[in-house]
Amino acid sequence: MNQVTLGSTGITVSKNGFGALPMQRISMEAAVRLARRAYDGGIRFFDTARAYTDSESKLGAAFDGMREQIFLATKTMAKTPEGFWKDLETSLTNLRTEYVDIYQFHNPSWCPKPGDGTGLYEAMLEAKQQGKIRHIGITNHRLSVANEAIESGLYETLQFPFSYICSEPDLELVSKCKEKNMGFIAMKALSGGLITNSAAAYAFESQFDNVIPIWGMQRETELDEFLSYMDNPPAMTKEIEALIARDRKELGGEFCRGCGYCMPCPAGIEINTCARMSLLIRRSPSASHLSETGQAKMKKIENCLHCNQCKSRCPYGLDTPALLEKNYEDYKRVLAGEVTV
Repeated sequence: MNQVTLGSTGITVSKNGFGALPMQRISMEAAVRLARRAYDGGIRFFDTARAYTDSESKLGAAFDGMREQIFLATKTMAKTPEGFWKDLETSLTNLRTEYVDIYQFHNPSWCPKPGDGTGLYEAMLEAKQQGKIRHIGITNHRLSVANEAIESGLYETLQFPFSYICSEPDLELVSKCKEKNMGFIAMKALSGGLITNSAAAYAFESQFDNVIPIWGMQRETELDEFLSYMDNPPAMTKEIEALIARDRKELGGEFCRGCGYCMPCPAGIEINTCARMSLLIRRSPSASHLSETGQAKMKKIENCLHCNQCKSRCPYGLDTPALLEKNYEDYKRVLAGEVTV
């Protein structure tokens, strides 16, 4: 079994982390069953967030009475100390625990620091002193904030998108974290569903001994796939290297990662799906995307207000309205049979 230690936290777990965001989409009963099956299969690291609706409550129900046997990480998007304490107490109640192993600032647009005027980092330190959190982390989608967090020495973990289609600056983040003895939690290791070969994704992540990927799961079939890698971890082969090279060529450049930070859209457009539809219908089963529901979803692009709110919120600096238009034109060609997928 491949294991990883998250830097100075000392947390040592299998290379498989459990990303609990998708648990929002399934029932309490199904979520509890999924989380317990993950535990029975050897997964010990579970990551959620206050913003993931009832995800925390589902993990709390799954692991009630067995707190010391797992590691829990959650997040706050609070902008004030008052909001911070409210989020933390809510998370502790939902998770049915007295402490969180890693408490993370959730994708802030800046790097919280002592004395920055927000009082957020001071609240984090106080919560640690009170024993309500054990380690301080930060998540982000912005390279500038991630690099500042690493250099600050204030954080024990960084959570950042990291997959085999990442860029050279992303790879440098992993190296910098290792140099600083800082844990690296890889979100979106399947690039929001654009990477469809989990063995290749796992083989890539396994090359970095300070990285734990958190695989977002909501189906038992998905869980089974990753549990099978516990005893038989995929290795980097020439075939996988070739597949990765092809995917990097196809997915390189400007494309929507599906993070959703551009949402909500005042025109009701599901931007984080529609802005990458061309890739989705070519890299995953296309039937649902081309259904009446999928067509109605894409047609909403016609109602775009060109307010550029999505563009201003994109952590990757993408021209989101232009991406929406480009994807819609391609989608209409596919529907008309002018282009095959």
